[in-house]
Amino acid sequence: MGEMETAPKPGRDVPPKKDKLQTKRKKPRRYWEEETVPTTDGASPGPPCNKKNRELRPQRPKNAHILKKSRISKQPQVPKKPREWKNPESQRSLSGAQDPFPGPAPVPVEVVQKFCRIDKSRKLPRSKAKTRSRLEVAEAEEEETSIKAARSELLLAEEPGFLEGEDGEDTAKICQADIMEAVDIASAAEHFDLNLRQFGPYRLNYSRTGRHLAFGGRRGHVAALDWVTKKLMCEINVMEAVRDIRFLHSEALLAVAQNRWLHIYDNQGIELHCIRRCDRVTRLEFLPFHFLLATASETGFLTYLDVSVGKIVAALNARAGRLDVMSQNPYNAVIHLGHSNGTVSLWSPAMKEPLAKILCHRGGVRAVAVDSTGTYMATSGLDHQLKIFDLRGTYQPLSTRTLPHGAGHLAFSQRGLLVAGMGDVVNIWAGQGKGSPPSLEQPYLTHRLSGPVHGLQFCPFEDVLGVGHSGGVTSMLVPGAGEPNFDGLESNPYRSRKQRQEWEVKALLEKVPAELICLDPRALAEVDVISLEQGKKERIERLGYDPEAKAPFQPKPKQKGRSSTASLVKRKRKVMDEEHRDKVRQSLQQQQQQQQQQKEAKAKSTGARPSALDRFVR
Repeated sequence: MGEMETAPKPGRDVPPKKDKLQTKRKKPRRYWEEETVPTTDGASPGPPCNKKNRELRPQRPKNAHILKKSRISKQPQVPKKPREWKNPESQRSLSGAQDPFPGPAPVPVEVVQKFCRIDKSRKLPRSKAKTRSRLEVAEAEEEETSIKAARSELLLAEEPGFLEGEDGEDTAKICQADIMEAVDIASAAEHFDLNLRQFGPYRLNYSRTGRHLAFGGRRGHVAALDWVTKKLMCEINVMEAVRDIRFLHSEALLAVAQNRWLHIYDNQGIELHCIRRCDRVTRLEFLPFHFLLATASETGFLTYLDVSVGKIVAALNARAGRLDVMSQNPYNAVIHLGHSNGTVSLWSPAMKEPLAKILCHRGGVRAVAVDSTGTYMATSGLDHQLKIFDLRGTYQPLSTRTLPHGAGHLAFSQRGLLVAGMGDVVNIWAGQGKGSPPSLEQPYLTHRLSGPVHGLQFCPFEDVLGVGHSGGVTSMLVPGAGEPNFDGLESNPYRSRKQRQEWEVKALLEKVPAELICLDPRALAEVDVISLEQGKKERIERLGYDPEAKAPFQPKPKQKGRSSTASLVKRKRKVMDEEHRDKVRQSLQQQQQQQQQQKEAKAKSTGARPSALDRFVR
C-alpha cells in the first residue's frame, strides 16, 4: 500500500497571502511621530508588546531546602521609594525635542532652611535600630515637607512693602502726607485720626486677624470697631478709669482692666463677667494658643486666667512691687515683666519662681517688647537707653542707643520693625528683614502726634501702626511693617460668622496646656532623664525589687534526652560566661579610655611651660 500524500502546511511550503493592509499606501509620517524602521521580513511593526521577554531559568529541585527570610531585619527599615517607570520617550515633547531642564526645578538652600524645623547639627542618639530608623524616617519626612513648603512659597501673591528715598534722601524726613499721596486710595484710607481729647489718654489693641480695633480711655470710654470699613461695633462708658484693654481669642469678647476689677464684655458692649479675684490690674496680655489671660496688678501679683473654663490657673507673687511693665514672647508664651530695679524677669505659670532674670538698665525699666520670632527683646529704662537683647540663651545686649527723653512705649511688627514712643514723637527703626535685629543708628520713619503717647501696636497683616495718645487714636502708614500673606485657616480677616465659630471649636480642641510653657519649646520632645531615674528609684523602693530587671536565663526544654540536668546546667553556665565576658570587655574599654585621657592631659601639661594665665583655662 503506497504512502498517503500529506497536505502541505500553511507555514512552511505555501507562501503566505499578502495582507490587504500591506498593499495600501504608506501613511506620511508626522513631525511628532518617530521614524519607524522596517523589519527584516518587510512587515510593518505591530503595536508594542507589553509582555516581558521570557528567560530560561534552571528548574529548582523539588526536595531543595529553601531558607525563609526572617521577618525582623537587622538593618533599619527606611521606607522604600516606589519604583518609577522611566519611559525614554516621556522626556520628549510633541515636537520631538528633549527637555533641556529635566526633573523638578531646584530649590535654593536658604529658602529650604527657613522652613526646616529639625536641627541637623545635633547627632542622633545611640539607640536601638528600630528607634533610630523611626528618627531617620521623621527627618526624611521633615526635609520633604520643608522642600514642599519652599516650592509653595512661589504661590504667595503678595510681597512686603518698602520705602525708599530719592537720591539718598533720608526716609525719616518723609511725612505721612507724602506717603498718602504715593499709595493707592485703599491704602490711603487706612490713615486716620480720631479726635477724642475729652476721654484720653487711650490704650488700644488689634484683634489677631487685624480687622478689628478696640481702644479704651482713662476716663471710661471704651469702643470697638471694624477699622477697615469704619463700622462701629460698640461704644460704652464704664464710668471708671480704664487702664488696659485686650481682645480675647476672637473679636467677640473683650477684656477691660478697670480701676477696681477685671471685666469681660462682648462685641455689643454687654458686660458678661466681673472677675473680682483680679483686682487693681494695670496691664493685660492674652496667650491665644493657651487661652490664658495674664494680668499684672499693683499688688505685685501675676495672675493667669483660663478663659475657656473661667478658672485661675496660677497666681504668682513677683516680689518686686508694682507691676506696670509687661509683654509676652509670641514664640514660647513666656511673660516678660519689667521692674523698678532695672531687671526683666521671665515667668511661666508652671513655675513659682522666674525662669530667668536679666539685668538690663541701671534704673527702672519703662517698656519691654519681644519680636514675633522670640529672638530679640527691646527694653528702655529711666537711664534714657534703648537696648536690644539676644534671647537665644546668651541674654547679652546686641546694640544700645541713648535717647534724649527715653522711650516710654515699645512694640515690634511682624516684619521686625521696632517703634518707640518718646513723649509726642514716634520713631521707627528697621533692620535687614524678618529675623534680623533692627538697626538703631538711623530711624526709618518719624512722626509727631498731638499729644503724649500712651499705647502702641502694629496691626497684623497690614502696614499700619496704631497709636493711642492723650488726643485720641491715630493710624499711621508704615510700609513694610506687616506680613503680606496670611494663613486663611488660622487668622483670616475675611472670615464669616460660621467660619469663626468653627475655628473656635478647632482652637479649643487644640488648646495647649499651661504646664507646657517653657523657655525652649523644642525641649518638650526630649526625655527628662533625671525625673525618669528618680521615678525608677522610688518604684524600686516601694516594691522592694526592680520590675524592669533582666530575668535570669531559663533554658527551654528539649526532647530526646537533651533536657537532662547536666545539659541544662551546661547551657546556663555558657550564657553566664558570655555575659561575664561582655562586662569584662566593657570595663577594659573604659580603663583604656581613661588612661588615654590621662596621657593626653599629661602631654598637654608637660608640652608647654606653666603660665600665670593657665588658671583661666577650663
